Amino acid sequence: MTGLSAELVVDGRAPQTPVLAPSGRSICYVLAPTSRAGDHLDTELWLADVDGGGAARRVTSDIATESRPRWSTDSDTLFFLSDRAQRGTAQLYRLTLADGTVTVQTGWRAGITDHLPLADRRLLALLAEDEPTEEDERRARDRDDAIVAGEREPHARLRLLDLTTGRVSTPDVFGDRHVVEVRQRPDGGPLAVLTQASADNDYGPRTGRLHLFDQSTGTAEDLGPVAADARSLAWWPAEDGWHLGYLALTPPGLHAGTAVFDLALGSRVLRNRTAGLSMCPTELCQTDAGALVVFADGLNTALSRLGPAGLTILSRPTGRLDGLTATATGENIAALTGSRYQPANVHLGPPAGPLRKITDTRPELDGIALGLQEPLAYRAADGLALDGLLVLPVGKTASEGPFPLVTIVHGGPYDRYADRCQLSWSPSGQWLAAAGYAVFLPNPRGGQGHGHQFAARVAGRVGQEEWTDILTGIDLLIARGVADPDRLGIAGWSHGGFMSAWAVGQTNRFRAALVGAGVTDWGMLAATGENGQFEAALGGSQGWSGIGPHPHDAVSPVSFTGRIRTTVLILHGAEDPNVPLGQAVYLHRALRHFGVEHEFVIYPREGHAIRERRHQLDVLHRSRAWFDRFLRP
Repeated sequence: MTGLSAELVVDGRAPQTPVLAPSGRSICYVLAPTSRAGDHLDTELWLADVDGGGAARRVTSDIATESRPRWSTDSDTLFFLSDRAQRGTAQLYRLTLADGTVTVQTGWRAGITDHLPLADRRLLALLAEDEPTEEDERRARDRDDAIVAGEREPHARLRLLDLTTGRVSTPDVFGDRHVVEVRQRPDGGPLAVLTQASADNDYGPRTGRLHLFDQSTGTAEDLGPVAADARSLAWWPAEDGWHLGYLALTPPGLHAGTAVFDLALGSRVLRNRTAGLSMCPTELCQTDAGALVVFADGLNTALSRLGPAGLTILSRPTGRLDGLTATATGENIAALTGSRYQPANVHLGPPAGPLRKITDTRPELDGIALGLQEPLAYRAADGLALDGLLVLPVGKTASEGPFPLVTIVHGGPYDRYADRCQLSWSPSGQWLAAAGYAVFLPNPRGGQGHGHQFAARVAGRVGQEEWTDILTGIDLLIARGVADPDRLGIAGWSHGGFMSAWAVGQTNRFRAALVGAGVTDWGMLAATGENGQFEAALGGSQGWSGIGPHPHDAVSPVSFTGRIRTTVLILHGAEDPNVPLGQAVYLHRALRHFGVEHEFVIYPREGHAIRERRHQLDVLHRSRAWFDRFLRP
């Protein structure tokens, strides 16, 4: 066995967005590098025979960002997006399987954002912003480019591409609304179209509406509003006619578990088909026989079929399952899944399982020593059932403790740790286990996998019970002799970064902390973050909610920096729109004011996630060195 290096972590390649041909004979997937070396992410399209008779082969050869592969309804043609002609501007391309030729189908100057081949093989639906006008180009040349809020906002519009003539038309049916998603009825009927009033992440997801568009007549019907953050459209037939489903947040809050909503088009009756379940739906997949639903189910996954009588559990895969795709009949599926010690690969099989692995994109990890990973189940202080994971130092068992323990809190908070391989560029279980640490990966309340009520418990109360959930888990590991109480660290990214900053303001038990892209002031985040209203739901108030103190002040880490005695490493992307850099600057200045030992690192050109290879390497080396300095003297 050899040891794990930072280069092994960041230099890998991962499959993305698998798509099965409707016939079931072939599958296409995107192969993407874990890190980016230059200004653009160079991805590839790969094709494999489902019967396993032929090895996977790369079907695009240009250096470009290739994405969103989609099959024609006859399975003979593969359409995809690529920026090979102009980096950063994607166009639609067509791969003909019979002879392997690739031809460009669009030259839309604004670029194409998404596409959907239709049952009428002469037509293809496009989502694209308006092309720049002569006035737009003049303003750009003259630098007369003052941005006026609400004016000339980019909106993706539904367009139809005639493949025989190359002509792109834009149906004038949705006004100035931003089109998010399109899905055609399986029998070749109308298109379900999901729109928002704006592409802005703060406002748009709260303004969704559902429409039916008849491409033969060019007319549309408004089906009414949808719940916040709607996505993942899927049709299915029933005795009372066609049903149209989607995922969305459970009303009325903006932080709550997702649900499957079912609209019976004949009666216009809308139902929440997952109310009361202790699982959270994450994906819908349309088939001729009905919709398949992926559920986050604690540390694992449940795959179900949604029919007239309700949900039927088909299988319970271990760990996490993403990117579900199916044949037209639904007899076979493919998805991205892995194991505790193997990263996700494309797996294929019947919905009831088992699924067989058909790709091996990380062979360089074979033979690398990894830490033993164990699921945890315990009760919160108020009796709520919780779960999480423990990753032990490489080569060690729990009986050999106590070990220095680093708790890594997940982001979201509507996310979760699944029982899968914990290895990534951000501080992860296996990266720290390779250096001799035990790592606790908790799933406190507010996260995914335990139903709507579990997720909704943190709205307006971040840092309260979810913090004691985490602390209870740490105390359990200390009592079991796994964790050394004098060598505790805490880390996290995004909401996990918030929890790390919050923790060190509540207790001095931790000797070192890492705050990655973390929230430090909820009022400022509601005012400046790209998801402002959703953040206000978590923090409990906004800065304009009258004269303070405000509820969000009581759950903001900056309010407690005077108590901090723990050393803190702050890492943040300079161009983060989700949690703007000002959040990190605020914490840095507060810690400097109180004389708290800390280090503040800004990564240029980076957003909420760190993408550049050298920056990912720096995160890995710097974070481990930080904990080594204070937890392993």
